[in-house]
Amino acid sequence: MASKTEAAVYTHGHHASVLRSHSTRTALNSASFLLPHLKPDMKILDIGCGPGTITVDLAEYVPQGYVTGLERVGDVLPGAQALADSRGIKNIDFVVGDGNGLTYPDESFDVVFCHQVLQHVADPIGMLKEMKRVAKKGGIVAARDADYSVFMWFPEIEGLRDWQNLYDRVARKNGGEPNAGRFLHSWARQAGFVEMKHSVSSWAYGQKSEVAWWSETWQERALKSSFATTALEGDLERISKCWKAWGEDVDAFISIPSAEIVCFKQ
Repeated sequence: MASKTEAAVYTHGHHASVLRSHSTRTALNSASFLLPHLKPDMKILDIGCGPGTITVDLAEYVPQGYVTGLERVGDVLPGAQALADSRGIKNIDFVVGDGNGLTYPDESFDVVFCHQVLQHVADPIGMLKEMKRVAKKGGIVAARDADYSVFMWFPEIEGLRDWQNLYDRVARKNGGEPNAGRFLHSWARQAGFVEMKHSVSSWAYGQKSEVAWWSETWQERALKSSFATTALEGDLERISKCWKAWGEDVDAFISIPSAEIVCFKQ
């Protein structure tokens, strides 16, 4: 078992505005690439589970199996457990832990999954190796990560490219790789995987309610989340106002692509 701990700073943090955003993630909109590979009796580890919305969904796909959600910040886990309880999900638990140094023995899980995590770690190849270690032979390691450089939005509100460039600088200063999506397959190969499947999917928001939600969360995140506290440069008030202006445009639209890999442990 590894004893390494995470060296990077989580750029988003766990401010309420971030958790509201992350709580919209489901197995269908964030892990559909993995679902065809699941079997009812599988044991799954979800690393970086956050508020647990994907984790709880996954438990419904493995009714004779079990799902563990692992998160470095224990403060968010009571909410995740409450969500599971509210839906009557029993085959699940949530634990505090570090994906770099998992406390589980070799070959403990059928599936080891992480969503939007590898972009925030200092050694993504090392984490993939650790995920591979605790996956069973014949099991699966799966990951999905965005690529911030290819976000697409309309209209081109002045200042949003400044947000994109500032986010890139902050994420790199924190020790991460904001364009992780394009690296996933290479990182997996360097972690020792030979057989893998690749795909890309995108969140797309254009409905009035979706646009308002995204705009409002980033107005607040720009000023109050960990992104704001670690952004030692840039006009955050201006960036927040830019997201407000974007959200008020009747034609506002944004697409957020993520790369996906399903790796098979031989």
